[in-house]
Amino acid sequence: MWFELLILIIGIAYGFLHKGKEGYWGLLKTGIIIGIILAIILGLVAMFTGIGFVAGIAGGVGILIGVIILVIIFLVGAFIGDFIEGQVKK
Repeated sequence: MWFELLILIIGIAYGFLHKGKEGYWGLLKTGIIIGIILAIILGLVAMFTGIGFVAGIAGGVGILIGVIILVIIFLVGAFIGDFIEGQVKK
């Protein structure tokens, strides 16, 4: 819960401090790519350390889903930060 709140606050700060509208689609694609890379690496590490093939695949999928959820929370924060920035400029 606290980690997600921290991600939201960082997203708000990112949206507020960067001038103009953010490229939400680009941020989402970058986050998904990073999530895929982390899932593959950590899934392979789990498979080759004796945990097992199924556990490695399940862990990789879990990491990917977790990263995507955190990226979406960050994007919501960036959207809120952009909205606040627009209101402050008026």
